[in-house]
Amino acid sequence: MKKTYYDVSMMISETMQVYKNKEEKIPRFSLASKLPDNTSQETLVALNLHTGTHLDFPSHMVQDGPSSDTLDLKRLIRSVKVFDFSPLTDKITKRELQEKGIEPGDFLLFKTRNSFEENFNFQFIYLAKDGAEYLVEKGVLGVGIDGLGIERDQPHHPTHKTLFKNDVYIIEGLRLAAVPEGHYFMVAQPIKMPKTDALLLSVVLFDES
Repeated sequence: MKKTYYDVSMMISETMQVYKNKEEKIPRFSLASKLPDNTSQETLVALNLHTGTHLDFPSHMVQDGPSSDTLDLKRLIRSVKVFDFSPLTDKITKRELQEKGIEPGDFLLFKTRNSFEENFNFQFIYLAKDGAEYLVEKGVLGVGIDGLGIERDQPHHPTHKTLFKNDVYIIEGLRLAAVPEGHYFMVAQPIKMPKTDALLLSVVLFDES
């Protein structure tokens, strides 16, 4: 039987939403060579590695923290659970997470209203500090969210740092609007680069039901 799959990656373009609408975060496309004047056409892209769907590494927030050199691809090709938090209007806290079936070793993806918004919303749904602490207590290995940040204007970035300190992978910028809550097999393929604080991801979910 043919498996249902979902491409949950953001399209990279000059009109996509970027974090806080910052001009310097907008990807730029230009032609390095162009037909018919040149013998081939080649496109040059300049973009921040925290653009669209991406994986954060601790060096993003922690001085001398682990970088992309520590990538464990097995952590990104595996079974995951999608939790639907679409009704929430502010943040995901420990209370909401306690209502879900979370087990040690899980990789969790959070679907929120963020997935339904094409423009950047400064009040995007995020994971609160106590939620991050609860995930660490439960022993999860990774968490993904459909916002361009896993936290929103929290002083000193406690959500990121709590997860980084405990080797929990963080994926940001997912697009989960069409994905029902449930169990999936995830293939999150990064473009490998050395010693970077993030890697761009192409993420596909396969229905395991």
